[in-house]
Amino acid sequence: MRFAMRKIIPNAAATALFLSLSSASALADGDAENGKKLFARCSACHAITDQNKVGPGLQNVVGRPAASQPQYKYSTALTASGLTWDEVNLDAFLKAPTTVVKSTA
Repeated sequence: MRFAMRKIIPNAAATALFLSLSSASALADGDAENGKKLFARCSACHAITDQNKVGPGLQNVVGRPAASQPQYKYSTALTASGLTWDEVNLDAFLKAPTTVVKSTA
């Protein structure tokens, strides 16, 4: 299960960063250069396209059911979670993954 969590946490972190970078208000109010630097850490495992790397691709992640990126193996717990990624779920998951989806550690 620890291997699955090593996949989930970076995915969740990259997803949150992608969300903040992809919204017009975040770009207007945020620090795009800092966001670019932060995502550089995530890009080793995640792409902002639909292509999977070590972690799943993040394109169109908002509104997508959790654990639904094709041809990516997710943990059983995340697959069974029934979550749909929105700002609230992503924020909560990034702050405390095992509180949102038990058995992800």
